Amino acid sequence: MRLQRLHRPPASSRRAGVLLAAAGAALLTLVSGCSSPESGSAAASPSPEAGSLPSGHVHGVAIGPDGALLLATHEGLVGVSESGQLTSIGPVIDLMGFAVSGADHYLASGHPGPGVDLPQPVGLIESTDGGRTWTALSRQGESDFHALTVSDAGVLGYDGSLLRSTDGRTWEQLQIPAEPHTLAAAPDGTSVLATTQQGLLRSADAGSSWSPVDSAPLLQVVDWAEDGTTAVGVDPAGTVWTSTDAAGSWQERAQLGAAPHAVTAASADDGTIRIAVVTAEALLESQDGGQTFTVLLEH
Repeated sequence: MRLQRLHRPPASSRRAGVLLAAAGAALLTLVSGCSSPESGSAAASPSPEAGSLPSGHVHGVAIGPDGALLLATHEGLVGVSESGQLTSIGPVIDLMGFAVSGADHYLASGHPGPGVDLPQPVGLIESTDGGRTWTALSRQGESDFHALTVSDAGVLGYDGSLLRSTDGRTWEQLQIPAEPHTLAAAPDGTSVLATTQQGLLRSADAGSSWSPVDSAPLLQVVDWAEDGTTAVGVDPAGTVWTSTDAAGSWQERAQLGAAPHAVTAASADDGTIRIAVVTAEALLESQDGGQTFTVLLEH
């Protein structure tokens, strides 16, 4: 497994309008280009190869309560150890949306693989045993939530047509001015970020209303750390950005050099921010708030 250090570039000015428009077009392509498989079309889960990403497209990355990385892929959930060893977890479900709610408690959405006794699409499903088994909660056969986030306020998801919030079973329809590629709720659920082709949107009332974050770069993926004030995003070119004031202002960090698929962030006890990013080329991790990254897995 090759390890590589990626360092923060010198500070640069905001992108010119033409570059921003090009990035927006790239984001639109990536939002619309990941199609959902037909029912039963998912292949049987192969044994993950050490040192390599397990799927051509990873829909989600998360840091579990035990510190291990989790990848939500077309072939199901995959755990990544500190040494880069991969472990398939649970049944083959095309996990289009994935969120960690607590210790061994996960929520997801997507499509069942062959032999998996779940509807198509699966709606909102839940695991309370670390992804080994899944239970259908609601909207089975109705919703495929590509954007999904969970917080103390409940679950927020976008299924390609509507933004919806729920306590797990009862759903409320919400309005959002642009289609979200990713949704990220702060731990208390009040503050929510949405990446869109038009730019970053922020809600201060759990998704009931939205406003543009004019100071933010065009981000493709975004996440909150547990402290509730630190947000991390990656733009379509692979540049990492961080905010320490609840998405009010953003600082440019490392350049990863490839379009991002997913990002996750976590606060350490000493105040440092751990970040994991999946790009079109690799799974990378930072232990210093995005200043430098180490390559863990590659395509």
